[in-house]
Order: sequence, then C-alpha cells, then structure tokens
Amino acid sequence: MAISAVVSHKLRSALTLLGVLVGVFSIIIVMTAMRAAQQSIESDLNQLGGQTFVVQTWPAMYMGGPEGEQKYWRRKRIDVQQGMELARRATLALNVGLEDSGLAAGPMSSRYAKGPPTVWMTGESPGSFPAQGWTLAQGRALLDSDMDSQRDVCVLGNSLAKDLFPFGSPLSEQVSFNGVKYTVVGVLEAKGSMEGGQQDNFALIPITTGIGRYEDKRWLNLSILVQARGPAQYDDTVDQVRGAMRQLRKVPPGEPDDFEIFSNDSLIEQMKSFTFKLRVAIMLISSVALVAAGIGIMNIMLVSVTERTREIGIRRAIGAKKRNIMAQFIMEAVVLCELGGAAGVALGVAGGDLAAYFLHLPKVFPLDWIVIGLGICSLVGIIFGTYPAYKAANLDPIESLRYE
Repeated sequence: MAISAVVSHKLRSALTLLGVLVGVFSIIIVMTAMRAAQQSIESDLNQLGGQTFVVQTWPAMYMGGPEGEQKYWRRKRIDVQQGMELARRATLALNVGLEDSGLAAGPMSSRYAKGPPTVWMTGESPGSFPAQGWTLAQGRALLDSDMDSQRDVCVLGNSLAKDLFPFGSPLSEQVSFNGVKYTVVGVLEAKGSMEGGQQDNFALIPITTGIGRYEDKRWLNLSILVQARGPAQYDDTVDQVRGAMRQLRKVPPGEPDDFEIFSNDSLIEQMKSFTFKLRVAIMLISSVALVAAGIGIMNIMLVSVTERTREIGIRRAIGAKKRNIMAQFIMEAVVLCELGGAAGVALGVAGGDLAAYFLHLPKVFPLDWIVIGLGICSLVGIIFGTYPAYKAANLDPIESLRYE
C-alpha cells in the first residue's frame, strides 16, 4: 500500500525524496572518499619494519595551533653524534638507524635513460634497512665503511632502477643527480604505489655523504629508527631509548620529553581518531539536508492525509484501528525516505570511487556508513511521519466519510 501510494503521485514523490537523496549522497560520497584516503595513508604509515619505532624532534602528525608549533620549533635538533651515541647506549635494540629524509629532490639520469623529475634523495645508515623493513633485490645495502668514507654510492628503489636501467642490471653503473655521479651498489625489492606516485621512486645514500653535500648544518634534523628484538622486548626498548635520550639531551627530571617517540600503531591510531571526529562532523553537517527533507516529507504526508480523508473514513468504518492507520502512513514516509536513501547510497558510492580513481586511491565499499545512512533515513521517516500519521489516525470516521 505504501509503494502504491508513492507510485500514484510520481512527481510529488520524486521531488520529496530528492531532498533525502541529496543528504545521503553527501554523507556517503564524503565517507567513501575519506575511507579510501584513510586506507591509503595507513598503508603509507605502515612502512616501518616489525617492532620499529622512531625518535625525532617533532611529532609525526600535528593538528594544533601555532603556539604548539613554536614550542616544537624551539627544540634542539637531533644530529649524527647524538644518534650514534643513542645507538651505543640502546643495548636492548636489535638495530638502530639514522635517517635524513629531506635531503633533496630532483631529476636523476643514467647513461641509458632519464628518471622521473622528482626523485627523492634520502640519507640513511646501515641500520635503517632492517628497521624500515627494506629487503634487497640485487646487490648490497649501505655499509659502515660507506658512512665513514662518505662514499658516493647509492641504493635505488625498484621502480627507479627499472626507469634508469630498462635493459639490464644497474649494479656498478653510475647515476647522475644534480650534477653529482653516484655508483649503484644495490636495488630494493618493490613496495608498490602510494598516494600521488611510486613508493619506490627514491635513492638512498650514506647519511654522512648527504649531510656533507646537501644539508645546512644549522637546520640539520635527523630521525632515529629503533628496532626492538621482539614484541616481548618492545616496551623495555622504548623505555631504555627514552631514558637515554633524556640523558643525552639533558632533560631535567620531572620535565616532559623534548623529543617524540612514535610507531606505526601510534600513527595509525592518531589518524583514526582524527578521521573519526572529521567523519562525525561531516555527518552532522550533512544531516541538515536530511532534516530539511524530513520537513518536506511531513508536509507532503499532511497533504496526503487531507486528500485521502474519505479513504481513511472507509477503513475506519470497516474495522481498521488507529494503530493500523498510523502504521500505514508511517510506512509510507519510511518508504519515501528509503527510496531516496538507496538512490543516494548508489550515487554516493559511485562518486566516492570516482574521486578515489582520480586521486589514485584504492576503491572502498563503506558498508558501515551505508547501513548508518539507511538507518538515518528510516529514523527520519518515522520521526517526520509520526505527526501526519497521528492526525490521520485521529480523524473522526463519520466526518471522514462525509468528506468530498
């Protein structure tokens, strides 16, 4: 009966459910795009090796105001000497590596081909390879002797190696970066693609070589990668490293750390917390459209009650109770909302996946938000259909039968 009533007034029903469609569409498309972005970011954050955490001057993610930024900016930077001393003191750690990820970016070429225009040059120590979970497809990793002698050697990411040397092995070949030639000593196994490009589009050089050639010592700021021996030793390793860093940086007892320690799990938890709050805020904003649609549905249902007064009188005369009349009109309101909601879900998922395609993000199907969206539609139908249904149920049967 509810579907028949909706179909009998096609234009009016279509205009009414359009408001619901817009509200659900805006929720689903944003949630689908955000879920795709979140999965991509979490995949990128999950790049550290097993049981590895990072020590650095600034937080990996900061969402506060300028006052907090100034506090972090005033902190003392981490240099090579501090990192090497921490490695000596961290006796519980399996591996300790130093990383300078912001050395330089630019074109790289070989005698066979030119690479992408934005190759990242990163300074690393030998301990970074197991800490980052890097494995070698060819050649060797960086050695302590490479660091000590500041050699012009590099290890290439897999996709970069294929771009520069499409017809053979790059080992012992030379590549040119910003006018400087580096000898290739190794190639990493492929890690795949990340947001905006290839995750393997980088080159690793000894950190001492990179600092001496590209860094301004005044702004030098390294990250320390620490790999625990196993899950059982992870917390003890973190505590030992925290204590050693406080001693090295002369942090007084009782004062907060002037450095940050984070891991894959902590970064992902921060990201989930941030995106959850953002999703809730977006849902509340989008719900305004659903409230407006609910008011429209209530208005249409009141018109429908007036048009069908005689029908209501006949139903009451042949034995229909008030609850039957209320159920009929509430069901009609719910059906209107669900039809609009289903159309909004379909368009929202398609729009979100289309956005993910153009942003080079993985496609997702946000089942939880689809269920929430359709549940909200039912709630809107029940809330805004109750008053018209109550009015219909309480019409006087005798007066209704006289109505023309």
